[in-house]
Amino acid sequence: MSAHGIAGVADAGAFLARLTRLDRNVPVRLRSAGEHTALWAVLPWGVLVTRSVAGSGPGDATVRAADLLAALATQSPELPARRDADWRWPLPPERSTAVEAVAAAELNRLAEAAAGTLREVTAGGLAGRAVGQRAVRDALLDHVALVVTRDEGEPVEVSQRLVQAVSRMGFLGPAGRPGPPARVCVAGRWVGLSAPYGVAWLQPVQVLTVMPIGGHPKG
Repeated sequence: MSAHGIAGVADAGAFLARLTRLDRNVPVRLRSAGEHTALWAVLPWGVLVTRSVAGSGPGDATVRAADLLAALATQSPELPARRDADWRWPLPPERSTAVEAVAAAELNRLAEAAAGTLREVTAGGLAGRAVGQRAVRDALLDHVALVVTRDEGEPVEVSQRLVQAVSRMGFLGPAGRPGPPARVCVAGRWVGLSAPYGVAWLQPVQVLTVMPIGGHPKG
C-alpha cells in the first residue's frame, strides 16, 4: 500500500472528525501540491469544502473519511483503500478573486440565527401550520444570507449553505474569540467563503454537474 503522506495530522484530523459526524462514508479526495495536501469533500447539503494540511500527500487519491481518520488516529502511514471512482464532483478553478471580507462573528451570528429559526418553526409550525423539518431546513439553506458587491458593481450572493458549511466544519475558529475575517471569493461561476481554517465552495444550481465514474476531474 502507498503512504498517505500527511504530516499535519492534527489539522487533517480536525477536518475529518467534523466530516464523519455528518457522514462516516463521505469520500475525501487528497490532492498534493508541493509540501501541502488539500483535502476535499462534499457536505450533505451540496457544499464542497477543503482544507490544506502539511505533507506531500499521495498525489491524487480518494478514500473514505472514516478510514483516513482511523489511520491518522493509529499513526499508520498507509493510505487506506482507494475509492477513486466514488469522487464524482468538479472542483473550482484554482485562481479566485476575493470580493469582500466578512467578520467571523457575523457569519456565526447568521449560522445561529438559521439554526434558531429551524428549531422554532419545527417546534411551533409556521403561521399555525405544522411544517416538516426537512422542508424548513432546505428553505433556510437556500436563503441568501448576505450579498456583497464586486468592484464592477455585480452582486455576489452568499447562500446559507456556505455559511453553515464554514460554521459546521469549524473553519471560523473558536466562537467568541476574535480572529481573522472570512473572505467572499469568486472563481468562475463558483462562490466561496475562505475562512481561517478552510474554504467552502458552491456552484449555482443550474450549473451543477455530475462527473462520470472512472476518473478524477483534472480541470
